[in-house]
Amino acid sequence: MNESGQSSALRVAVVTETYPPEINGVANTMRHLVVGLGRRGHLVHLVRPRQRPDRTASSGLREIATETLVPGVPLPGYRGLRIGLPVYWRLRRIWNQPRPDAVYIATQGPLGHAALKAAIALDIPAVTGFHTQFGQYSRHYGLGLLTQQIGQTLKHFHNRSDATLVPTVELREQLAQEGFTNVHLFGRGVDTHLFSPTRRRRPLRAAWGCHEDSLVALYVGRLAAEKNLDLALTCFRAIAARAPRTRFVLVGDGPELERLQRDFPDFCFTGPKTGEELAEHYASGDLFVFPSLTETFGNVVPEAMASGLAVVAFDYAAAHRYIQPWCNGVTVPTGDAQAFVTEALALTADPTRLRKIGQQARATAETLDWDRVIRGIEKLLLHVIRERRGLENPRETVAATTQ
Repeated sequence: MNESGQSSALRVAVVTETYPPEINGVANTMRHLVVGLGRRGHLVHLVRPRQRPDRTASSGLREIATETLVPGVPLPGYRGLRIGLPVYWRLRRIWNQPRPDAVYIATQGPLGHAALKAAIALDIPAVTGFHTQFGQYSRHYGLGLLTQQIGQTLKHFHNRSDATLVPTVELREQLAQEGFTNVHLFGRGVDTHLFSPTRRRRPLRAAWGCHEDSLVALYVGRLAAEKNLDLALTCFRAIAARAPRTRFVLVGDGPELERLQRDFPDFCFTGPKTGEELAEHYASGDLFVFPSLTETFGNVVPEAMASGLAVVAFDYAAAHRYIQPWCNGVTVPTGDAQAFVTEALALTADPTRLRKIGQQARATAETLDWDRVIRGIEKLLLHVIRERRGLENPRETVAATTQ
């Protein structure tokens, strides 16, 4: 019996277009899923596109899971990422013997569609993940007229699976109203050992040009139109008007980087960071500004909270789930840009309160356990497997959630 309490290990195939060392929320979540299932004794097979350069061999993945790399093509607008080609027949061959007990498909590109088709053909239970707000993203890339069509395509894709996983109750309810079926929760955790206030570094702050009493307003994420960065910049300027010694640090990469560096030479652009270096950047800040309106969850919010930062964000996704206004962070009505700036200014006006809110944010983050998240996924996988084999009442509900 393995540590999950099951008599035998499950064979789980995880299909994703993105995985570390790529830097994004889906890649981070998939790493936790693969590693978490592997550590609980399950046999995980990761399928993903080959990246350039590919450094997975040095990541320790082989100690946790087997891996199949498939051909890919560059993804427009995402420097360094590639989407997998639809290798349907290859997946059928690989999964035919030994056959997985279940397949988890994280992304809805050509590879994801091929994986779902192969799983259905082989009668393998398939679970899909809703990790990206494609409809909202489309408006920022000249595809607004296709939003409805994109939504219908996504619904058709997900409804062919045995279950669709989403990160929040709000998104589950939204998708159910739109006609998505069998929608369950796949919560998120945070690594509170990696992301911690103890990683605050005075030399790093000095490198940013901070004085002893300087406040650092931080943004971490993709530097792209869909992240609503213009509001972050407006917020930074408003804070600077009241507190000239404030430093503004943006961690990340994306198509807007060159323009932002040109237009805001007094801001600090660090480029993308990972691991301990990322954790040190979080912990060396004071206020986390997150104006995005296109998140399915927003992993950076609990990471910032775990690092002891007061967060100001719109009241949805991770911020809605974890932040109690003016206790462990600040949320404002979604889309209210003026309120966002006003509340950020109020936070920075009282450094003592800012620190106390950061301390409460850390306390909240300490309750967010990835192991509990993985146990919930394990439970749902067992449910869809047994339901497909006729071993359970199909109407029986399973709470695959990690409250």
